[in-house]
Amino acid sequence: MDKVVQKAIASDKRWRAVYIACGLLIVALTLLMGAFLLYQGSQTFIKAHHSIWEFLFTSDWAPLDKTGLFGGKVGAAVYIVGSLETCLLALVICLPFAIGSAVYMTEISPKIGEKYFRPATEIYVSIPSVVYGWFGMTKLVPLIKNIFHPAMGGYSVLAASIVLAIMIFPTITAVSADAIKSVPMSYREGAYGLGATRWQVIGKVVLPAASGGILTGVILGLARAIGEALAVAMVIGKTRSFAANLLSPTSNLTSAIAADMGNTAQGGEYNLALWTMALLLFIISIVLIVLIHKLANGKKDK
Repeated sequence: MDKVVQKAIASDKRWRAVYIACGLLIVALTLLMGAFLLYQGSQTFIKAHHSIWEFLFTSDWAPLDKTGLFGGKVGAAVYIVGSLETCLLALVICLPFAIGSAVYMTEISPKIGEKYFRPATEIYVSIPSVVYGWFGMTKLVPLIKNIFHPAMGGYSVLAASIVLAIMIFPTITAVSADAIKSVPMSYREGAYGLGATRWQVIGKVVLPAASGGILTGVILGLARAIGEALAVAMVIGKTRSFAANLLSPTSNLTSAIAADMGNTAQGGEYNLALWTMALLLFIISIVLIVLIHKLANGKKDK
C-alpha cells in the first residue's frame, strides 16, 4: 500500500512539474514577444528620431522605404482611428445579439440552447478569417452599395464593423452564457420568492451578477476585433484618410501591417513604423486585459 501511495505521489509531482513548466513557458514566450516588439517598435523613435506625438496624433503618412534612410512622415492617426471606429461599432452591433443569445441559451430555453444553439455558435469560431472577408466582399459590400450608393461602392467602416461583429459574436456569446450559467440558483429563487417576474430576475439579478464574466467576453471579443487583419482588409477600402462617415472607406492598423510589411525594406523607416504599429496593438491588448481583470475584481469585491 505504501508503494502505491508513494508511486501516486511521485506521479503527481511529475505532472505538477510538467504543468508548472508549461505555465512558465507561456509566460516566457509572452515576455520574449513583448521584449522583441518593444525593441523593434521603439526604433521609430530611437533610430529614426520621430516623436511619439507625431506617430499617435498626426495623419501624415509617408515613411521612406530604404534601409538607413530616414526623414519621412510616420503619422499613424488614420490607422489608429480606423481601428477604434471599426472595433467600437462592431461591439455596438454585436452586444445586443450576443447577450440576448446568451440569455436565451441559459434562461429562456436552456435545453434547445445547449443542444442546438451553442454548437451552432461554436462552429463560427473555427471558420477562417478569409471566409468572413470573402462573404463581406462578395455579399455585404454589394448590399451596402445597392442600399446606400456610397462613392466607394460599399467598401466602408460599416462593412468592416459588420464583418467584425459577426466574427466576435460566438466568443462574446459563449463566455456570456457561461457567466450567466454560473450565477447561483439561489439568487433566482430568492428573487422569485419576492415576487419578481422572469424578466425582472434576468435583468435585475442574473445579468448584474454575471456582469464580470460578460465583461470578460466583451474584452476577448474586442481583442479579437482589434487584432483581425485579413477579413477587415478585404472590406474596409484601405484608403489613407479619415472616414467622413460610416459609409466611407478608411484603413486600420492590422490591414496596414498585413498589406505592407512584406513589401518594405528590412530596417527601413517604413518597416520600423509598421513594427511600431504592431507594438501599439500589443500594448492595447495588454491594457484591455488588465482593465477587464480590474473591472471583474472590482465587481467581486462589491
